[in-house]
Amino acid sequence: METTLLKPLLRGLWLGCALLGAAGGAAAEDWPNRPIRLIVPFLPGTSPDSTARALADVMAPVLRQPIVIENKAGAAGNLGAQAAARAAPDGYTWVYASSTMAGAMHMYRKPGFDVLKDFALVGRISTADVLVVAPADSGLRSARDLVERARKEPGRLTYASGGIGTPAHLGAEMMLSVGHAQATHVPFKGASESLNAVIGRQVDFALTILSVSLPQVKAGKVTALAVTGPRRNSALPDVPTLAEQGLPGVDLVSFGGLAVPAGTPAPIVRRINEALHEALARPEIRAYLDRLGVQPAPSGAQEFADDMKAEMARTEKMMKAAKLDPQ
Repeated sequence: METTLLKPLLRGLWLGCALLGAAGGAAAEDWPNRPIRLIVPFLPGTSPDSTARALADVMAPVLRQPIVIENKAGAAGNLGAQAAARAAPDGYTWVYASSTMAGAMHMYRKPGFDVLKDFALVGRISTADVLVVAPADSGLRSARDLVERARKEPGRLTYASGGIGTPAHLGAEMMLSVGHAQATHVPFKGASESLNAVIGRQVDFALTILSVSLPQVKAGKVTALAVTGPRRNSALPDVPTLAEQGLPGVDLVSFGGLAVPAGTPAPIVRRINEALHEALARPEIRAYLDRLGVQPAPSGAQEFADDMKAEMARTEKMMKAAKLDPQ
């Protein structure tokens, strides 16, 4: 008798699931039919913001819907990531997902999101080098000079970053650790603010994305002391890497891409990835990113997920080397 009673219930559940699946498929086929929100967890004028706006301008005609940028900076990018993670998984909320989001998994005890579980990673957009910069009149000419000065006066020198737990923060601590030196961290809301702090001599140095600091380097307002990646940057061929200056093991390169809330239908995720690749294939976009000091590096979802996992492992390693505990 129990089996007889269960049969109508099971048929009802099966029918409900079938109808939901059909509705989801129909929603995916109809997507997009209204404006899309792209959350950038950084301040306006930063490299991620400029990159996102350029892509939005090109991807909007491809998808035939406006893409509206929403800057939601704060807590080293965590606030924007949290907002995106809580959004409906319908393809109408995207987030600029960067190496900072991956680093937050180890840097914070409660970041408010899980980069691998709360998001469907669409694909990578680009990579960008990071520079160690100091005020133009600081007298410093290399990262080696900086570390030696910091070693002689432990804790007196100050440095800026875009927030606690950002790659710039961890990279600076790793550089100081390798050089057996100490300096005091002064967090800001973003790379542009930390660079302004260097220009205004509020701090003694900072690690900033090359696209943000390059114009000020060329204008003579700051001095580029080192590139933190594994090789020199073609925009500043005379600036050596940290490893070339006897400070190996940092290898800090920033990257960014697109993600959507977990549960977003796979056809929609694929469509966003296709539109992203189409945009990044355009010469005008590649030329624009090149002027920013950013290297286009489109990828699929799995490769982008691998980037995130590698960054998480790198962050954990840097934190241990710098003796930093989760915030």
